[in-house]
Amino acid sequence: MSNEQRVVLITGGAQGIGQGIAAYLLGKGWRVAICDKNEAAGQRCVTDMKTDGSDDLLFVKTDVSVEADVREAIEKTVAWGGRLDALVNNAGLADPETGPVEALDLAQWQRRLDVNLTGPFLMTKYAVPHLRKTQGSIVNMASSRALQSEPDTEAYAATKGGVVALTHALAISLGPNIRVNAVSPGWIDVRARQADSPAEIEPLSATDHQQHPAGRVGVPDDIASMVAYLISPEAGFMTGQNVVIDGGMTRKMIYEE
Repeated sequence: MSNEQRVVLITGGAQGIGQGIAAYLLGKGWRVAICDKNEAAGQRCVTDMKTDGSDDLLFVKTDVSVEADVREAIEKTVAWGGRLDALVNNAGLADPETGPVEALDLAQWQRRLDVNLTGPFLMTKYAVPHLRKTQGSIVNMASSRALQSEPDTEAYAATKGGVVALTHALAISLGPNIRVNAVSPGWIDVRARQADSPAEIEPLSATDHQQHPAGRVGVPDDIASMVAYLISPEAGFMTGQNVVIDGGMTRKMIYEE
């Protein structure tokens, strides 16, 4: 089946890594539905990214932590596309620092759980019946912070660790009909794809790039190209895995001199 007939749903697709994935898959011929809570950013994506005269991009305003929103997003996507071949659970609260754990407000902790972990569960729950019909696949966006941490990031790290565990659990439960994998990005420079992106973006420093064993900070296409592979037939023997894309930083031994 050509990509022109295949439908992918990307949560958090109106900005950041999600927008990068949406643009990349559109370029590869996929029909793309994006869900995002930010309606203004979503509508800008439709204006800026949609091919003239085509019906290759859909935006659905969605809060992935709200079950009714999730159900509606899946229904609208399938009604529009006629099918669902892939789900990319990318939506999340990205700011990892929440202060000292003894001062961490329970509402902050719970909100990160609701969006970063319950969101992928809910989206998967309602997408599975449609993905079974197409022998489709799921990609969950985790983080290198599921594997290592900076201080005061307990809520974020816990949710991303949960995403990794959810991924392998789903892979076992849903196989062989549906493959489920995760991607764990490191530092990805998404400033140009943020809704509030400044007109002029200050270049990153040489130190920013050189501290990475790969020699540079990541860009959204680094993640998008892996997502494209994971949802393609070429990755048909790959499921339950967490692919770390971080320029080698999690393999770098660092001691203070």
